[in-house]
Amino acid sequence: MIAGALRQTGRLFALAVEVARAIFRRPFQFREFVEQFWFIAGVTILPAALVSIPFGAVIALQVGSLTQQLGAQSFTGGASVLAVVQQASPLIVALLIAGAAGSAICADLGSRTIREELDAMEVMGVSPVQRLVVPRVLAAMGVAVLLNGLVSVVGILGGYAFNVFLQDGTPGAYLSSFSALAQLSDLYISELKALVFGFIAGVVAAYRGLNPRGGPKGVGDAVNQSVVITFMLLFFVNMVMTGVYLQLVPPKGG
Repeated sequence: MIAGALRQTGRLFALAVEVARAIFRRPFQFREFVEQFWFIAGVTILPAALVSIPFGAVIALQVGSLTQQLGAQSFTGGASVLAVVQQASPLIVALLIAGAAGSAICADLGSRTIREELDAMEVMGVSPVQRLVVPRVLAAMGVAVLLNGLVSVVGILGGYAFNVFLQDGTPGAYLSSFSALAQLSDLYISELKALVFGFIAGVVAAYRGLNPRGGPKGVGDAVNQSVVITFMLLFFVNMVMTGVYLQLVPPKGG
């Protein structure tokens, strides 16, 4: 069992390396990339905006309640904005990309695999990875980066509204604490997380789609497995990236 898990992990990493190399290879499938980008954006924009509002509200309410107990209400804005930008926004984007786009990518590639379309492409000398996988992974990465900005803005606005109208916070204190604690590198790490998470979600979905087992039922199982595996990897990678960032980048004013 352990040997099988290690073998699968090695194949997943090998596919990730192959995809990374094929990104810079020509010809680039621009039309496929645009179609996949449009599809992924279409299925994730509205859910991301709707989910980010309660996320920002919950963070603002929780942080506001805690700062009131500690007598540090003036830091509510900065603390809640940092939580939304650094943690909540990339994770929301990653979960939506993995759940909505990743499952669709896995199902599409899985159905092509069991119909032996990919074998036919290899016989004709066409690389399935470069032709089908690379455009989908790049589309997932591009949508994740842009979606992360949308979720951050909507989440911050939602947290601001809930703090000002429900917790009697003042707009000036909220904005001043934000400018006092936040820095541009917080946005950079947020976008970098979204980029990496999009790559992971796309590669895992493609890997499971390229390796289904047991016909059509195996495709359904592969979709479920791809979502679960992606979620576990994303939370682990988020922990590592957050730890490294906090060690390398000093807090503002520190």
